Amino acid sequence: MNRDQTTHSVFMGYLLWIFGFIGAHRFYYGRQISGVIWFFTLGLFFIGWIIDLLLIPGMSRDADRRFIPGPIDYDLTWILLTFLGWLGIHRMYMGKWITGVIYMLSAGLFGLGILWDFLTLNEQLSEVNSDY
Repeated sequence: MNRDQTTHSVFMGYLLWIFGFIGAHRFYYGRQISGVIWFFTLGLFFIGWIIDLLLIPGMSRDADRRFIPGPIDYDLTWILLTFLGWLGIHRMYMGKWITGVIYMLSAGLFGLGILWDFLTLNEQLSEVNSDY
């Protein structure tokens, strides 16, 4: 396992920052608590959202140290969750076919599964990647 390999890109962080007032980039970098705070306060009333423009490179480096790289791409999985989470395609991509089909049949377990995945996806990906 090459620990020098990156898991979270700065580009993806800035792309998700566009939706950052709802915490998308913070969830991506594994900062669930501040992601939830950003979600409920619109990025600390947009002030924290603007400040995050400067903080994203540091959040990316921190995420690269915290999470295990591997063949399952973090960026692609986050895109699939963000835009197609209700179909479970991100779960199928990770090799979790049964829960992927369940998500597909239940609109992401009625949205609760999608919320769970936003809070735990980085850890799930690290676990899957550690098996390789």
